[in-house]
Amino acid sequence: MKIIVCIKQVPDATEVRLNPETNTLTREGVAAIMNPYDQHALEEAVRLREKLGGGEVIALTMGPPQAEGMLRDAVALGADRVVLVSDRAFAGSDTWATSYTLEHAVNALGGADLILCGKQAIDGDTGQVGPGMATRLGIPFITCVQKVREVDESRLVVERMMDDGYDVLAVKLPALLTVVKNINEPRVPSLKGKMKAKKVQIEQLNAETISAKADCIGLPGSPTQVAKVFAPEARGKRIELQGTLEEQLAQLAVKLVELARGQEVR
Repeated sequence: MKIIVCIKQVPDATEVRLNPETNTLTREGVAAIMNPYDQHALEEAVRLREKLGGGEVIALTMGPPQAEGMLRDAVALGADRVVLVSDRAFAGSDTWATSYTLEHAVNALGGADLILCGKQAIDGDTGQVGPGMATRLGIPFITCVQKVREVDESRLVVERMMDDGYDVLAVKLPALLTVVKNINEPRVPSLKGKMKAKKVQIEQLNAETISAKADCIGLPGSPTQVAKVFAPEARGKRIELQGTLEEQLAQLAVKLVELARGQEVR
């Protein structure tokens, strides 16, 4: 089975800053990590390959040259091949342009039996790219997968997480899945994997090699326009309790009584 895993390099959530002029995230000087949901997608791809007794796992990312480090991490975690889709023309892509670019990249790689993505990226939180890719590729997709129950070369049976439980769904391959964090626990890179990562050849694709149209990528191909980005103003009052746990609980009880009586908490 040929499995393509779409991974994304995102800013560390503890260091996110916004550029008020461009209304985009400031990435320069900010530590970058693999999107946490994508780590689980990669782990699941490796587990499926192991369960089937063979196959190929390809980690695919769209991003700047600096994303090569993340791709090497993907090899250390079990990916067989890694592909970087990078071009200045991709800068500023929204989810529509990103799904277009990745769909063209998948086709340039000869397609896949299964495509895995994280549920969403922690920098955008839209959850749109995976379904957008599947729609463009003309294949079925299932979002928020929390478990793969059955797998063979032509079919998958999965559990899709819902607010009040889960659905059990069967899907014929090729297909695309987006996964949630509780699907697995990502492994720790092995020494053998780290050594392989140092030597791996990172495949390069750009706008020309994937036959992307100039008016469908980057800012020109992005119909979404961000009108304004701002940090919300703090609302309400914050009270810090001091002392031992018992003392803090006693203080909290007093504050709750005051609130119940309509008194201002100080």
